[in-house]
Formats: sequence, structure tokens, C-alpha cells
Amino acid sequence: FFFLMIRRPPRSTQSRSSAASDVYKRQIQSSALLEIVDKNLNTFCMRVKEWFSWHFPELTKIVSDNYTLIRIINLVQNRENLSDEMIDQLDEATGDRDLSQQVLDAAKMSMGQELSDVDTASIHDFSIKILSQYKYREELHEYLKDRMTNVAPNLTSLVGENVGSRLISKAGSLTNLAKFPASTIQILGAEKALFRALKTRGNTPKYGLLYNSSFITKAGPKDKGKISRCLANKCAIAARLDNFLILPTTKFGDKLKGQVEERLKFLATGEEMNKNEDIMKEVMDELKQENLYTYSQPELKTKKKKKKSSKAAATEEDGAPEDQLLKKKKKKAVQADEEEAEVEEPVKKKKKKTAVEA
Repeated sequence: FFFLMIRRPPRSTQSRSSAASDVYKRQIQSSALLEIVDKNLNTFCMRVKEWFSWHFPELTKIVSDNYTLIRIINLVQNRENLSDEMIDQLDEATGDRDLSQQVLDAAKMSMGQELSDVDTASIHDFSIKILSQYKYREELHEYLKDRMTNVAPNLTSLVGENVGSRLISKAGSLTNLAKFPASTIQILGAEKALFRALKTRGNTPKYGLLYNSSFITKAGPKDKGKISRCLANKCAIAARLDNFLILPTTKFGDKLKGQVEERLKFLATGEEMNKNEDIMKEVMDELKQENLYTYSQPELKTKKKKKKSSKAAATEEDGAPEDQLLKKKKKKAVQADEEEAEVEEPVKKKKKKTAVEA
């Protein structure tokens, strides 16, 4: 009996929901895979650093970027191979002449141990695999960027493809994210800290996944909570626009991004901010000029009525002859006389009745 009470949705809604989930599944899986690739690259680079630092410990102190460090290790293989003739190749790997000169000077005065042929070969092979992983990460990042610009253009222009994809994957889909209020979007990704604070009656977290955005890193320590609240509000607006717009554009996201930047300036210097209504009106006017604005049914009805009234007024003033205008005036006068007669008739009948009674 319990199973009979459960109603299945119709097939049309099932197909729509499955199609929407298929669209978001690619995006969610690609964002999760990108996170795994980043973690693996960090662990691989750490292992190569520790391994090669026995041979050339000064290199890890000079070069801080993992990608440039792996490129130098792949090029050099052994510090004894470094010479002044390799300065041009080092420039290609580092992109900085001063940095490459520092590497050459440190190789001449290095205090590291010598490496065997087996170790140099294994480090070289491992560096090649890491560089191939970096290339794969770039391709995956470009794929995710294209998917996010197609699915949620306003959210990507506001927060970026990485944070936007994480928000959608955490919510499950863009429709679920559009249903969330701004307070929920602000704490997405910090559920453990929230429940811990509720249990211990401590301070609740100010941000979750939004901490990875550039706006919160730019803000000061006292203003991070305010900026995260403002950014969550704009993310809620952008998600709803992306979900319900028929012709998606990035103009709303660009304007919302400008509003968050204005908020940063207001908290830092106290400059005045533009109102949200004025900014949205500007975007709507731009969309109407570019024929990207789709009118709703009540707006279309009012538009048609205005066109009909304007056409009728134009024909009456310009194209209508004098005879037709006189006929219309006569009709109006006759209608007015009939209405007056209808009003006066019941009063006369009442007077007659009173006279008979007397």
C-alpha cells in the first residue's frame, strides 16, 4: 500500500530531468577530475623536489614555481651538465634571464651529493610524465571553461570557471543552485564547520567554496565576511539568470562583477556605489538595442495595444476624411441623447403614479 501511494512523475518531466542531469554530469565530472589532477601534480612535484634536492639543494630555494622547476630538472638532468652555453635553453624554461643566471651561479657552488646514472634516468623519466600531466591539465581546463561558458556564462564571468563548477557540483545542478538562497551559497563547502559551530555554540563560518575566489583574497581581514556575503548575493542572481534566461549572455555577470569591485572600493576608501536597479536597467537597454531581449506575454499584449491605439490616432488625424469625422460626432451625440432619455424616463413614471394617488 505504501508503494502504491508513491506517484511517479510523468515521462516528459523524467526525460527533461535526465537530459539536464546529463548536461551537468560532464561538467561535474570534469571539475572533480581537475581537482584530482591538481592534487596528484602537487604530490609528484614534492617527490621530485625531495629527490633532486639531495643533488642540487639550492635549486628549490631559487625556483618556487613547480612547473618551472620540473622544466629545469627535465632540461638539466644533472648539475654537472649546466654551463654558460645553456643560458638560452634555461631562458626558455624559466622565462627570466636573471633567474637562469642565478641557477647557473648556484650550480657552480653547489654542496649537493652526486647522483648515479640510475637515479638521473628515473628522475628524467618522472619529470617527462609530470610535464605530460601538466599538458593534460591545460586541455581539461580549456574543456571545463568551454562547458561553463555554455552552461552558466554569468556565473563564470563573476566567479570564474573553477569556483563556479565547484558550486554547481556541490549543489548537484544549476537548477538546484538557482533555488538556494544567498546564505546557503555563502556556506557551501563548509558544512562540517557549520555543524561544529552549532554544536559548540561558537562562531559560524563566513565562507565555504567562495574563499577560493579572487575577491575574498583581495579584501582585508575585517572585510572578508562582508565581501563573501555580497559575492554570495551576486552568485545567487547570476545562477538564476543562467537557469531561466532564454538567450544567455555574459553582460549581467560582467556588471555584477563590477558591483563587487565597487563594494571592495567602498569598504577600502568609502566611494559611492551605483544602485542595482540602475545597473540592471542599463543591461536591459543594451539587450533591447542588440535584439537579444525576449518579451514576456503580458509585455507583448501591452505592446500590441499601444501599437493599435497609436495607429488609430494617426489615421484619425491624417487619413480620415471630414465626412467620416462628422458621422462619428453625430453618432456620439445620438448616444448621449439616448442615455439622457433612459435616465429621465423612470422619474416621469414616478410622478404620474403620485398624481393618480392624490
